[in-house]
Amino acid sequence: MARQANSIFLEEWLRNNSGVSANITSRQSSSSSSSSARAIIQAWTDLRDSLQNHRFQPHHLQSLKVLLNSQTSLHVADPQAKLLLSIISSRNLDLPSESYPLLLRLLYIWVRKSFKPSPALIDLAVEVLTNVLDAEFSVKKSPFFYAEGLLLLGAFSFAPYVPEKSKMACLQLLCGLLEGEYRLVSSFEGILPDMLAGIGYALSSTVDVHFVRILNSLFEIWGKEDGPHATVCHGLMILHLIEWVISGFIKSNYTQKIEVISQEILEKPKENYGPFSLIMGAAGALRASAKSATSGMGQGILARLRISAENLIESVAQDLISKAGGVSTSDDDIASSLLLQCISLALARSGSLSSNRPLFLCLASALLKEIFPLQNLYMRVHKYLHSNSSQLKCNEVREHLDSVLFKEAGVIAGVFCNQYALVDEESKCIVEDVIWDYCQDIYLGHRRVALLLHGRDDELLGVLEKIAESAFLMVVLFTLSVTKHRLNSKFPHETQIETSVRILVSFSCVEYFRRMRLSEYMDTIRGVVVSVQENESACVSFVESMPSYADLTNWQDFSVLQKMEYIWYKDEVQTARILFYLRVIPTCIERVTAPIFRRVLAPTMFLYMGHPNKKVARASHSMFVGFISSGKDSDQDERVSLKEQLVFYYMERSLAEYPGTTPFKGMASGVVALVRHLPAGSPAIFYCINSLVVKADRLCGEVFAYKADIWKNWQGESEPCKEIVELLLRLISLVDIQVLSNLMKLLAQLIMKLPKDGQNLVLNELFSLVAESDDVTRKPTLVSWLQSLSYLCSQDTSRFANSTEVGGDRNSVSAQATNSSDLHARL
Repeated sequence: MARQANSIFLEEWLRNNSGVSANITSRQSSSSSSSSARAIIQAWTDLRDSLQNHRFQPHHLQSLKVLLNSQTSLHVADPQAKLLLSIISSRNLDLPSESYPLLLRLLYIWVRKSFKPSPALIDLAVEVLTNVLDAEFSVKKSPFFYAEGLLLLGAFSFAPYVPEKSKMACLQLLCGLLEGEYRLVSSFEGILPDMLAGIGYALSSTVDVHFVRILNSLFEIWGKEDGPHATVCHGLMILHLIEWVISGFIKSNYTQKIEVISQEILEKPKENYGPFSLIMGAAGALRASAKSATSGMGQGILARLRISAENLIESVAQDLISKAGGVSTSDDDIASSLLLQCISLALARSGSLSSNRPLFLCLASALLKEIFPLQNLYMRVHKYLHSNSSQLKCNEVREHLDSVLFKEAGVIAGVFCNQYALVDEESKCIVEDVIWDYCQDIYLGHRRVALLLHGRDDELLGVLEKIAESAFLMVVLFTLSVTKHRLNSKFPHETQIETSVRILVSFSCVEYFRRMRLSEYMDTIRGVVVSVQENESACVSFVESMPSYADLTNWQDFSVLQKMEYIWYKDEVQTARILFYLRVIPTCIERVTAPIFRRVLAPTMFLYMGHPNKKVARASHSMFVGFISSGKDSDQDERVSLKEQLVFYYMERSLAEYPGTTPFKGMASGVVALVRHLPAGSPAIFYCINSLVVKADRLCGEVFAYKADIWKNWQGESEPCKEIVELLLRLISLVDIQVLSNLMKLLAQLIMKLPKDGQNLVLNELFSLVAESDDVTRKPTLVSWLQSLSYLCSQDTSRFANSTEVGGDRNSVSAQATNSSDLHARL
């Protein structure tokens, strides 16, 4: 947002508020650092010498630059101003062309900072300035000379201590320069803030003469072929210039001039006034009226000003929308693009405006096409990678990131959401559809770009993603507004459900760009998930929006066009989207029918169980747990049948990638879920246990071959074989009685194959588990089984000897527990 006009120099305030680089000035200073006090004193001394000696040498020009390096802190007193006037008007000095802008700038500092200069010196200064511009400007014409002359003329006309006659002379000369020499600005647009500041001072003069003429020059110059270019930064200068001027009128109660601006600029603008300058001028008027709402000026005048300004902006917006046929996301001509940018910045900087359809649609177009132009950038990247023309360089994208427009994106998005809350339903629906489509487009576009640029131009990819991250925030803010509006009793249930599904699908498309935890994001998801959970058709619609298994694994168009192999798990944008589905769908899994789960979800779930990213793999296991744990299907038999079928492939898929991509905690949660929720005695549970025992047996054999001392400490490092054994031990208290005997048999066989240290550790764990159990049904069986197992382990003399060789303990607790009474005592 714009800063307050604290600077004594209007041109600097305009530069600061328009995003113009601070080092682009109208002076050709040799250094940007302030000069020392000694250097300043010496500079004044050198200038006096030049006048006395009638010689102006190069070091005198350097003295002028030394003084201007301290413009902010420099004070030019009347004697020094008289010295400058003597130098610039001297017939005995041959001044170089470069010295005139510097001398005029020092005189400008004197005018702006002097409290009450000598009237005689003021009259002399105006006379000298008039003569210099008449005599020297035509010969030594330059953009800098022109800008400094306008600035000083404007400052004289604005200063309260300058006589009216002198002000009128300055305004007359200023108008002539504006109308006759405006072409100089286009040759070096860095002087534009100085020219506009001169106009601003002139408009704010207490003399009314030439007021309309100066206004006319300000607004018509942009439509001329040889005039300055219309840009966003220049538009912001116009905005804040008009704000400064009208704010001054309001403070001074110059009602007549405000009425002239309303009539001449806002209500009946001339045809040669460009819409670009009119929009920004109107925004400046709105900003000034909003800041001065509590002033003593008649509210009728400010109300008229505000209404006229709003009507003008709306009129331009309406023309744009009519020309584009609605919200535009494709490339428009340069003029339309500029107007969209100006309208968005005008609304962002002028405070709250009455909500209406044209402005709302223009804001939507500006956000999607000008502020977050991702579709256009993706297209250019594609051309950049496949031809030598239309190359998109990282600096181009970075310039967009540094632009005023992008920096104001958050404010513009806020205005956009405020407008949404008040516009008509038809406009709301149009923009909602456009935003949802935009999410789909940037998902598809960024998928391709990310795969193409990764490892090839990571810097460009990173800058593109910064734009996309900001676009994501805009989508979240807009979606939050949509949920507040649509998800309430005023709308039919069908409308709420449709909106909820579209929001979830859109969020899945932009999930990749989420870089932080946002409360607005989470609140929106919670709100829409509730609607989806309550309706089976909504849940099915969301599930079926997920890309199919074939699309996930084989991007044929990409492979053909890019001539490179498509590897699904390297597609990070797609992975982020699927991860969103894997996290959201379990919240409404009860509504997912068995046929839908079989056809749509199961293939993707099993595919992403093998994803190298553990977070993604865990989410896939959570999906399996959610489905296995659900049970409200209308056809319960079909659901149970599918659950049992899935277990066989689940165990095969999980154990094949373990240890490796399969996260143990994810697999363990899946195993626990299936033994708890499948019917008692289900063959799938037997298969699960058998698979775990086989895997544990193989892993234990492998680890013992290269790490024989692993069994000496159960609480030590977590080896895969230990994790599987621990899971089997945990299942003892979870499986139903029909399966328990089989589990005990297989577990006993596995334990008997372990080295003596391993047997001791596992038996100790079993003793603890059984001792802590309060299951009166299975505890007697477990005690008897554990007695027998302990006895068998102690009698296995060959294994015992083998264990001794690798460090086994003959006095182990397990060996002592062969005594029946001792075992009962421990249990």
